[in-house]
Order: sequence, then C-alpha cells, then structure tokens
Amino acid sequence: MINYGFTKALNVPYGKAVGLVREVLKKEGFGILTQIDVRKIIKEKLGLDMSKYIILGACSPPNAYRAILTEENIGLMLPCNVIVYEKGGQTVLSFIRPAVAMQMVDNAELQKVAEEVEGKLKKAFDAIQ
Repeated sequence: MINYGFTKALNVPYGKAVGLVREVLKKEGFGILTQIDVRKIIKEKLGLDMSKYIILGACSPPNAYRAILTEENIGLMLPCNVIVYEKGGQTVLSFIRPAVAMQMVDNAELQKVAEEVEGKLKKAFDAIQ
C-alpha cells in the first residue's frame, strides 16, 4: 500500500471500473476536469505498447475555490488524480490522498480543506467494489 494514495485491485473490467469511478465521484460532488489516456499517448509518442492506464483529474469546485483562496499557488497541485490501470489480469484503482499531498505546504487552513476533500474521496473509493 502506498501512503500517498488509496489503492485496491478490483474484480471488474477496466472500462466498467472507469465508469464506476466517474459515478461515485459525481455523487461526492466531483467532476472530471482532465482525462489522460496514458496508453494512447505512449503509443502515439513513443510507438510502445503498454496496458490500459488512465489518469482522471477530479475536482470539487467549492473545495478548489477554498483551497485557492487559502493558498494561491495550490493550483500546482490540483486537481486530485485518480488512476485506473490493468496489471496482471486485474484492474487496479488508486485515489490520491490530498491530506498527505498537502503536508508539503505549511498552511493549516489548506490542510483542513485537504482533509475534507480526502474524506469525500475515501467515501467514493470505498463505494467501488
């Protein structure tokens, strides 16, 4: 287990897992700002094959706004990344832990926002089986 994220293997196909992630994040007030198909980019740019791997940039607009008001340069660390990938015949899911990521910024108010966001992300993460 990585300490900067929540990670688990799933017993669902990759495509279904990506759809489930979108659904549970939406229920917790997150939208997807970015979607990076790493596999496709590696193929296009390097001509190499790799397993399916997607990075979703999740954002809770009210919390992003609060974070930016608290620490203007925090945009360097937004949005919250969620990854879904295939490994060894399984689908793997990982969500960032904002409270851990924001420890590098010495701002108590920002840490409070990060802890709230992490709670919502953990709830969404736990909802996916």
